Amino acid sequence: MIVVLDYGMGNLDSVVRAFDKAGAAVKISADAADIGAASGIVLPGVGAYAEAMRNLRGRGLVDLLNRRVLADRVPVLGICLGFQLMTAHGEEGDADGLGWLGGVTRRFRFAPDSGVKIPHMGWNDLQRHAENPILDGIDPRACFYFAHSYHVADPVPEAALTTSDYGETFISSASLHGNIFGTQFHPEKSYDNGIRILANFAKRAAHE
Repeated sequence: MIVVLDYGMGNLDSVVRAFDKAGAAVKISADAADIGAASGIVLPGVGAYAEAMRNLRGRGLVDLLNRRVLADRVPVLGICLGFQLMTAHGEEGDADGLGWLGGVTRRFRFAPDSGVKIPHMGWNDLQRHAENPILDGIDPRACFYFAHSYHVADPVPEAALTTSDYGETFISSASLHGNIFGTQFHPEKSYDNGIRILANFAKRAAHE
């Protein structure tokens, strides 16, 4: 069973519906027993970095997540804010994160006359820097849906999976480091390509 972590930050139902379409068994929970028995963990999220980390700590989830992800090596998927929380630090609220991928979550910065809008909202493609089964069945030209003002910068080099070009900045749009997978885009809002990503993650979780 894949557990979609309920820590008070956002789009749980849409993530669950997308996993349902992918044919995966999922459950929304913040219960320690469910997390302890999960074959995979999903860390979704919409909102602010510092508030999200306060919620995780306040609910006693950080140590449990560290054990399951770092020690037990259970596959974990972070989506948007959930991906950003995997960095060591976030500029928004000047807060320390989970640190699984290193790096920093930074706000986009563009010159006032650049014409590039913040937040980055809409469809964008992915430039692959590595091949992995998590991308099986995905056309290299496929686009995914983004909605964010902050992005992951400088994760551990070996985690680089895809980047996406927005304005003058190359953002880390997906990272994979062992059992730790994160996407800045929203698979649950990316139609068939997003469903395929979730199905690939569920397949990996079922076989670990």
